[in-house]
Amino acid sequence: MKVLGAGSTVIMAECTNLQFVSPFAFEAMQKVDVVRLASLSDPELRLLLPCLVRMALCAPADQSQSWAQDKKLILRLLSGVEAVNSIVALLSVDFHALEQDASKEQQLRHKLGGGSGESILVSQLQHGLTLEFEHSDSPRRLRLVLSELLAIMNKVSESSGEFFFKSSELFESPVYLEEAADVLCILQAELPSLLPIVDVAEALLHVRNGAWFLCLLVANVPDSFNEVCRGLIKNGERQDEESLGGRRRTDALRFLCKMNPSQALKVRGMVVEECHLPGLGVALTLDHTKNEASEDGVSDLVCFVSGLLLGTNAKVRTWFGTFIRNGQQRKRETSSSVLWQMRRQLLLELMGILPTVRSTRIVEEADVEMEPNVSVYSGLKEEHVVKASALLRLYCALMGIAGLKPTEEEAEQLLQLMTSRPPATPAGVRFVSLSFCMLLAFSTLVSTPEQEQLMVVWLSWMIKEEAYFESTSGVSASFGEMLLLVAMYFHSNQLSAIIDLVCSTLGMKIVIKPSSLSRMKTIFTQEIFTEQVVTAHAVRVPVTSNLSANITGFLPIHCIYQLLRSRSFTKHKVSIKDWIYRQLCETSTPLHPQLLPLIDVYINSILTPASKSNPEATNQPVTEQEILSIFQGVIGGDNIRLNQRFSITAQLLVLYYILSYEEALLANTKTLATMQRKPKSYSSSLMDQIPIKFLIRQAQGLQQELGGLHSALLRLLATNYPHLCIVDDWICEEEITGTDALLRRMLLTNNAKNHSPKQLQEAFSAVPVSHTQVMQILEHLTLLSASELIPYAEVLTSNMNQLLNSGVPRRILQTVNKLWMVLNTVMPRRLWVMTVNALQPSMKFVRQQKYTQNDLMIDPLIVLRCDQRVHRCPPLMDITLHMLNGYLLASKAYLSAHLKETAEQDRPSQNNTIGLVGQTDGPEVTREELKNALLAAQGYPCELLPLTVAGIPSMHICLDFIPELIAQPELEKQIFAIQLLSHLCIQYALPKSLSVARLAVNVMGTLLTVLTQAKRYAFFMPTLPSLVSFCRAFPPLYEDIMSLLIQIGQVCASDVATQTRDIDPIITRLQQIKEKPSGWSGICKDPLYKNGSGDTGSMDPDVQLCHCIESTIIEIINMSVSGI
Repeated sequence: MKVLGAGSTVIMAECTNLQFVSPFAFEAMQKVDVVRLASLSDPELRLLLPCLVRMALCAPADQSQSWAQDKKLILRLLSGVEAVNSIVALLSVDFHALEQDASKEQQLRHKLGGGSGESILVSQLQHGLTLEFEHSDSPRRLRLVLSELLAIMNKVSESSGEFFFKSSELFESPVYLEEAADVLCILQAELPSLLPIVDVAEALLHVRNGAWFLCLLVANVPDSFNEVCRGLIKNGERQDEESLGGRRRTDALRFLCKMNPSQALKVRGMVVEECHLPGLGVALTLDHTKNEASEDGVSDLVCFVSGLLLGTNAKVRTWFGTFIRNGQQRKRETSSSVLWQMRRQLLLELMGILPTVRSTRIVEEADVEMEPNVSVYSGLKEEHVVKASALLRLYCALMGIAGLKPTEEEAEQLLQLMTSRPPATPAGVRFVSLSFCMLLAFSTLVSTPEQEQLMVVWLSWMIKEEAYFESTSGVSASFGEMLLLVAMYFHSNQLSAIIDLVCSTLGMKIVIKPSSLSRMKTIFTQEIFTEQVVTAHAVRVPVTSNLSANITGFLPIHCIYQLLRSRSFTKHKVSIKDWIYRQLCETSTPLHPQLLPLIDVYINSILTPASKSNPEATNQPVTEQEILSIFQGVIGGDNIRLNQRFSITAQLLVLYYILSYEEALLANTKTLATMQRKPKSYSSSLMDQIPIKFLIRQAQGLQQELGGLHSALLRLLATNYPHLCIVDDWICEEEITGTDALLRRMLLTNNAKNHSPKQLQEAFSAVPVSHTQVMQILEHLTLLSASELIPYAEVLTSNMNQLLNSGVPRRILQTVNKLWMVLNTVMPRRLWVMTVNALQPSMKFVRQQKYTQNDLMIDPLIVLRCDQRVHRCPPLMDITLHMLNGYLLASKAYLSAHLKETAEQDRPSQNNTIGLVGQTDGPEVTREELKNALLAAQGYPCELLPLTVAGIPSMHICLDFIPELIAQPELEKQIFAIQLLSHLCIQYALPKSLSVARLAVNVMGTLLTVLTQAKRYAFFMPTLPSLVSFCRAFPPLYEDIMSLLIQIGQVCASDVATQTRDIDPIITRLQQIKEKPSGWSGICKDPLYKNGSGDTGSMDPDVQLCHCIESTIIEIINMSVSGI
């Protein structure tokens, strides 16, 4: 390390007495400004003679008159300079022969090795290089310098990147430096292919006075400046201060940039691009910073270093961080170190914005014993706040990313800056937030009790002034919320969350050990913010007005969210319900991402106690009255777009809260039951008053601004309100809100807008007389939007019963259906209730019952108990079926929720319910639905069975439930089961159908022995025709069925034996038919048998049954013989 230090001193000292090209002269050369060149002094002009002489003597490419004048001026300028003659002599040499000899010498050296002393360019020297140079003529001088330069260049190419220092008399003798420089410039200009300027520049770094020679060379070839700089940087070391070569290269480039300061920042950009020579980048920035005129703004040094460490390029960040770390490892921290100069400059800038005042006020506020003359820094000027924030972030990056270890002086000044008090401006709020996070990130800056007390006083000032700062600066996200949030994290021991908060506020990812926060945790939790103080303070924090995603930073909502998660409010019995309600009311789009998590954790705190020992430690839910006030102006439906006190965002959030609350309450039923707690559920009347579908439609158009709220609401609706998520309704909405609707709106006239609900009512009243007026109003109403139609909903539904009268045009009915479907997109539940009540059958002297939403969910079949004329009116029947579908879905969800609520109580009785015992085939949901449908359809007319069996594809599944129906004690269910089975056997002649049919025949035989005469007649009369279908589908059942029929006939004959003898011929005929069926095959064609028999005059049930049996047998025989 000592050698490096000595070498650096030599580098700075070797060029101190030499005349360098000034920026003025270089710019004159670059622009070929002859007037400026003429104003140069003789020493300055002497350095540029090689280029000027060549310009004067060589044939120019520019043949213009202006250049001819300039050339005359140059010749006049050179005429009085004595050194021009020697340069002219140098230009008179045969450079072609010189280049050939140089090429031969390079080949010889390559063959013999670089260490060979033989030379073709220069014969054996009698004296040293200096004396030879002095006594030589121009050609020999060129050969001497060329030979020496080629030797150095060869050694550089063979050194494999290792730096060496070459002692050369030619480049060290102060007497001949100018002449040697002239020769060097002429050689490079005349032999550019042999001596590339970048290679020459690289070789000059290895000799004494190399930087001076390099500057003269570039000044005489000014357009090569960027090329030379880039080449030197590209070949340079990644860490320049670690080696002598790196420091020499940095100094040479620094001299070049002093000669051409306008390109200094461009050269600095090359340094960063190549990730070489970081010391040069800093040095150039320091040089540029000293020339800056502005003192209040952020300096270029701060911007440059911050950009390196906080930029997105990880390679650059690592490269510069290594420079900082390596610089600290060296014990040599003198003024010659670029790192030391950078740190000193940053410290001076930091101290420059800190006015010193006495701390008498602080002593009073702290109420502690402090030295009376302790000086602190306070009252940061407004014009210095932005610069102070930039300095803080830079020091954070230097310490956290680059590993800089601050000195005692740096640490002291940083602490004074962090604890200073800025003005109440947005920049001041930002500065305080940065200072606070820096204290958390680098707690080692506070090392003495006095410094710790200063920090505590400053934190107390933050708490006291937070409200003033927020009100004065106009910034919603103030540092008070951050203090509160950090306090909550400390109380809940979420140190990783504090680290994330610090990193996000500082805008950089730095390593913070959790153990380093232990002292700050003690200060926060025991001295400044106890948990009770945190919760009490949080409730008093004003809500953020018009909270949206556009408001960034740490807000009160973040603090409340963390306190809810840690259950601090319930623990200390602090009510937070009102604060959350006010914040939900003060929201706007785009939706703030913290709102949905806040609602979720709030609901959890309502339902789940903070501890098992205290089950009452929960928050209070929002009251129904508060919820209804949110929807004021929407519930009534009178001009929805007006009189809305709260934003659509607030209404959607409250809707999300209610739906999530009810779902969570249902999901936690078992847990709440074990804890013997039953939180209050919101009433169904409240839910009926909230326009859920209308709000969902509004949310659909704001999906981009609402984030995940729309999808969350759809999920909750699909689970709890499936009747509001019917696919047909969504498709209908697309049609209503599509392009066609826009075109229809263009046709909207003032007449359509002027029709009031009262006028519509009057038009309906006139329907028995005239249809024209109501048709005209209805057609105009079709041009209105769904929300504009809401005021007409009650009139429209209440008059539907009038449309059932005969003579009403189909067009009116279809238009009413169309308007109803449009209204269904915004107010389905209320519309359904009004429609069901309007379509009830009108009975005189009987008061009609007004059904509620709850009634219809419990018993959806109420929808079908409407006026019978509805079934003969397709437009209104379509509405009825739509409502039935919706209420079936609603009923299913309602019953499912009810079963979950009473799961524990109903579990023992579940085995007694009618269910699928031992049935595992097929989808469970489909089987259960069909079973319920089958049981509900047991009273349907048998005339519908052919239609349902042939038209419903999944009716074959009913084969699973027919045995269960046959086993029911009610005779009507058994009859319906056998009739349904007969149609299923014809439609699905499957092995399963055969087994069920055989079971039915056996059951009929069993019932024959147990039924009374009246029941026997009631059972067998409608079921005997089904036996024909069994035989038609399954001929193997012929014998069993014939035996059953004979057995039935015998039973009937025995009952009437004492009354009449007329039955005996029938029994005899039945036996004959059984024994010889072929002889009776055409008997069914006889009209007598078509009508039942000639003996039907008897009204005896058994006699009628016997005749029916005979007809059945004849039909079976005829079918089997004819093959029908």
